[in-house]
Amino acid sequence: MAGQLKEVRNRIKSVQSTQQITKAMKMVSAAKLRRAQDAIIQMRPYARKLQEMLSNIVSNADGDLSIKLAEERPVEKVLFIVITSDRGLCGAYNSNIVKLARLTIESKYMAQYKKGNVAIWNIGKKGFESLSKTGYKTDAAHKDIFLNLTFENVQAAAQAAMKAFESREFDAVEIVYSEFKNAATQFFQCESFLPIPKVQKKEGAKKADFIFEPEKDALIAELMPKILNTQLYKAVLDASASEHGARMTAMDKASENANELLKSLKISYNRARQAAITTELTEIVSGAAALQG
Repeated sequence: MAGQLKEVRNRIKSVQSTQQITKAMKMVSAAKLRRAQDAIIQMRPYARKLQEMLSNIVSNADGDLSIKLAEERPVEKVLFIVITSDRGLCGAYNSNIVKLARLTIESKYMAQYKKGNVAIWNIGKKGFESLSKTGYKTDAAHKDIFLNLTFENVQAAAQAAMKAFESREFDAVEIVYSEFKNAATQFFQCESFLPIPKVQKKEGAKKADFIFEPEKDALIAELMPKILNTQLYKAVLDASASEHGARMTAMDKASENANELLKSLKISYNRARQAAITTELTEIVSGAAALQG
């Protein structure tokens, strides 16, 4: 009986120690989430407007403009930029992103995958570890971006993807990431990065009449890479906020589960103590009765 009590006490101490860790991690994630959330909220309207403007320009070019980054060609080679986190303990966040990447490959690019023509560039260590173990062609050149998350580091990855597309190393580039909504909700997205997607024109819609200053070719050649850099940076900021939100939620649930487990363990401990006391009393009474007899 004494051994059972000691075992339950040890389990209670272990759960309490774990709960302290989960509460501390929740507080750290909450602080990081506020900063990441502010960054993406400020960035999102700007990035969306730039993307809308870029798509409109491409859609209304009508062949009068040579835009290499918008060139649609038969898709033989595909690049996926998969954005996950560097660390775990954030629920199903990373596994959902990896799952979406794999499902997209299987449903959309299976023929290219069978030929070995699907490559994956990872941003974040967890995605790299998971996908490289399952036989995908992964590249770790940009996986450490979250160690120093700056626009310049993300820009380097975006420019490398643009260069690879222009040189026909890839015919399509897709971004897989998590779009942040709030701490408890993330939307897992697979978006086309290259070629630049066109806006679907509505019937009877008028062609947008843009005034270009300076010359159209020079302006678009300068503008397009900058807008694409911004698009990837927005996706990385979304992923950063999503990661901290997912981790904060996961640690909050873990702390709640620890509370429930502590309640159960304390009930078990009290029952064991009562049983031990009852046994001792029974033994005392039996001994006293034997002496009297």
